[in-house]
Amino acid sequence: MNVFVSGATGLIGRHLVQLLEASGHSVIRLVRSDIRSSRERYWDTGGRRLNAGILEGCDALIHLAGEKISGIRWNEFKKDTIYDSRISSTARMAEAITRMPVPPRVFIVASATGYYGNCGSTELTESSPPGSTFLSEVCQDWEHAANPARNFTRVVHVRTGMVLTPAGGALRSLLPEFRACLGGVIGRGSQYWSWISLDDICRLYQFCIENESIVGPINGVSPQPVTNREFTRALSKVLHRPALIPLPALVARIFLGEMAEELLLSSARVLPQGAVQAGFQHRHTELTAALKDLLSRR
Repeated sequence: MNVFVSGATGLIGRHLVQLLEASGHSVIRLVRSDIRSSRERYWDTGGRRLNAGILEGCDALIHLAGEKISGIRWNEFKKDTIYDSRISSTARMAEAITRMPVPPRVFIVASATGYYGNCGSTELTESSPPGSTFLSEVCQDWEHAANPARNFTRVVHVRTGMVLTPAGGALRSLLPEFRACLGGVIGRGSQYWSWISLDDICRLYQFCIENESIVGPINGVSPQPVTNREFTRALSKVLHRPALIPLPALVARIFLGEMAEELLLSSARVLPQGAVQAGFQHRHTELTAALKDLLSRR
């Protein structure tokens, strides 16, 4: 298939492109900088309408692009950028699909487990209601922005949890602290972190492309979400380092504000019910074994 990917230079995008090409698919990267090869097409994210011609020949469209949500404390400008980078670009892509003589077979739009908000220890599936936090509202509007395309193609939303890889994301940020024995439980440690390995989330995207029965939201998480305390214990064990320095919730809120509340202290016990029922098989299901495998690679 001809697979078009936005956000192809991001953490998931880079690995996904490699996986798709190794599987025999032809990948076109949608870029916002100068075109450097025949495998790239420029797309304008700032215009009112997207030129549908850039999607000509597309069999599957994967939209991963969006402003990074971690790294710095959120202010109103940062929150507006997080929101606009997802909703407006998705809406323009969906509208462009409605004008295509031959629309793609599937339109896959990234989403996140932040959709569910802070739900404590309640088990969450794709049919669970949305939350009321900032990220929950972003995810809801993000998914709704694809509505115009639903009468023209199959639309899938991959609600992704914390992606684990030493190449980037949360795990890469935590490794220096834990290796220096400075890691520890965050807040009370009872909040659930729904995680998935980079390998599995990319395989899930490919599975969604190739499996025509998947429509709507699908949770991109492992079958075994863990609490922050369990995550801390597993990472400490794999690194053979004690986790000596806890991070009190008050300190996290003082230094990181709303970002700490929603990314570190919020609890979402999300299960991959849709993926499992569709026949997807995770390679990494248990956290300690997954960390050992991921950290053993060069």
